[in-house]
Amino acid sequence: MISDLRQRFNSSFTEAVYHDFLQALDHEVRTHIEFRPCETPVFLPADLLGEMVDASRSIIAQLHAPAYRLFSRRALPPEFDAPNEGEHPQFVQVDFALTAQPDGRIAPRLIELQGCPSLYAYQLFLARTYLRFFGANGLDQLDYLLSGLSEDQYVALLREVVVGDHDPAEAILLEIEPQRQKTLPDFNATETLLGIQTVCVTEVTRRGRHLYYRRDGREIRIRRIYNRVIPDELMRKRLPMSFDFRDDLDLEWAPSCSWYFRWSKFSLPHLNHRCVPRSWLLDEMPEVPLDLDNFVLKPLFSFAGAGVKVDVTLDDLKAISESARSGYLLQEKVVYAPVVQTPDEPSRVEARLMFIWPERAAEPIPVTILTRLSKGKMMGVDFNLNRTWVGSSCAFFPGPVA
Repeated sequence: MISDLRQRFNSSFTEAVYHDFLQALDHEVRTHIEFRPCETPVFLPADLLGEMVDASRSIIAQLHAPAYRLFSRRALPPEFDAPNEGEHPQFVQVDFALTAQPDGRIAPRLIELQGCPSLYAYQLFLARTYLRFFGANGLDQLDYLLSGLSEDQYVALLREVVVGDHDPAEAILLEIEPQRQKTLPDFNATETLLGIQTVCVTEVTRRGRHLYYRRDGREIRIRRIYNRVIPDELMRKRLPMSFDFRDDLDLEWAPSCSWYFRWSKFSLPHLNHRCVPRSWLLDEMPEVPLDLDNFVLKPLFSFAGAGVKVDVTLDDLKAISESARSGYLLQEKVVYAPVVQTPDEPSRVEARLMFIWPERAAEPIPVTILTRLSKGKMMGVDFNLNRTWVGSSCAFFPGPVA
């Protein structure tokens, strides 16, 4: 989208350098990356990025309003109605599709949002590695951190919300079977940056209002939890745990699991912004849209695109029981524009604006951008088999952008 930089990058790209890039990235995160790192980052023009930042702030302000906070209680399953959730999540993700407008302009359209963490450490390592191998192709002219942050400032901000005022040994990254997760590279990168340990939910011991884990052969009390548990997965696996998310425990959550539900696809029908597509919860839908083929059907709280139906039919809607309809969203399709030139066909882009929200701040701080590139109908791996210049990436842009 910054044409001179794109041409410069593409003309100097080689498969040999990309191979070395992948090996170096695996080395940096101390594991083989199971998802596909893309051959290229995305070059975002400042005006488009500014539009996404402004839209995100407007959306977050609506979610943070007292009326929505009260309404969103209905999104909470009883087993995740946690105490001491705080006034807001410490991490916010806002996902945009890049779309083509009738006047030829590229504009963002909201796809999804999340009140839970994303790959905050991995994205730093990814951008650094792109710079190391492709910096001379134009990346060294651009920024990849928002709000004018330096790398040291970014890591300090991440440490503030993940570790807090505690000894890093007293803070943990909590996950479900972390060694089996595709996000393991981010866990390892977080350990490297912050000195905390990744712990499975089954390895935590409870005594009274305190939780403990073992590190270097000794038991340590947990005072702060960087919560990476996806409730959808926890509900499916039903692993044995010594504690419950509803327990009144003497520790701090970053964030509470309740934000996974409060700020989610559940929120979309209640947002008012030009970049938000039409959407309804099925149990609130006044009537079936006449243009049903222009909608997708999504389970509210599934993760990574699980259960999404792209080509929706009346039979699909009728198959959902009345009692289950509150768990589904009918959302207007968003047509991604082919915006990144590649050696064959152009790639489509989804951009995730990542925010960190310290307790001291009145509003969240935009910090960086995760991008995904696709040539299929959706962003997932299954829609991009045997394709190149697709997958997970980051964005570089003329800075600074606030």
